[in-house]
Amino acid sequence: MLGIKQDALAFDLGEDWNQKKISMLEQKDVIEDNILKQISNSLKIPVEAFQNFDEEQAVNLISCNFSDNAMFNNRIEVFNNNPIDKLIQLHEDKIALYERMLKEKDEMMQRLEKLINK
Repeated sequence: MLGIKQDALAFDLGEDWNQKKISMLEQKDVIEDNILKQISNSLKIPVEAFQNFDEEQAVNLISCNFSDNAMFNNRIEVFNNNPIDKLIQLHEDKIALYERMLKEKDEMMQRLEKLINK
């Protein structure tokens, strides 16, 4: 409902967690108190909200708290700052930079070879 990816939640919960473990946790009917507290802290949602979960009330709560226009059009807007997505983007940016540098190096080498051959 918050639009948080399993990978992001696993990252927030620490090294013992991964996407698969979060997926399995979502399938459980009963979650241990210590795990529930960890998740509660990570999501900044009171434990009681999980224990007394009501989907309709949750949608209204999220709508009112996370959307600037919630009172007018009942939209849910959640901005997810996923650290994994940021790392992937950084990695892709580095790859693009290296590719440009290699291309420039190859072009320079071709120009030097032409000069040498003349």
